[in-house]
Amino acid sequence: MWYAIISEDVENSLERRLKVRADHMQRLNELRDAGRLLIAGPHPAIDSEDPGPAGFTGSLVVADFASLEDAQTWADADPYVAAGVYAGVTIKPFKLVLP
Repeated sequence: MWYAIISEDVENSLERRLKVRADHMQRLNELRDAGRLLIAGPHPAIDSEDPGPAGFTGSLVVADFASLEDAQTWADADPYVAAGVYAGVTIKPFKLVLP
């Protein structure tokens, strides 16, 4: 089943994000390569594709997991969690309707 992993950043998270971004992206690429990633990306802090020093306010990942527990375990192991980028993470089942 698909699960939405909705993460909210701490304030001024950009420097922390940049330090562990490669490790974060590696995990997302593994999901993609396994055909389990629907969409992933950050929420810019301003209305811009490249928010520059304004950074980001959080992230959204929608991926396929066997259970909510598996999605939670995966999310808990995110390098952004260990680096203190995220203030909180919410995981919800997601039903793909479109496209």
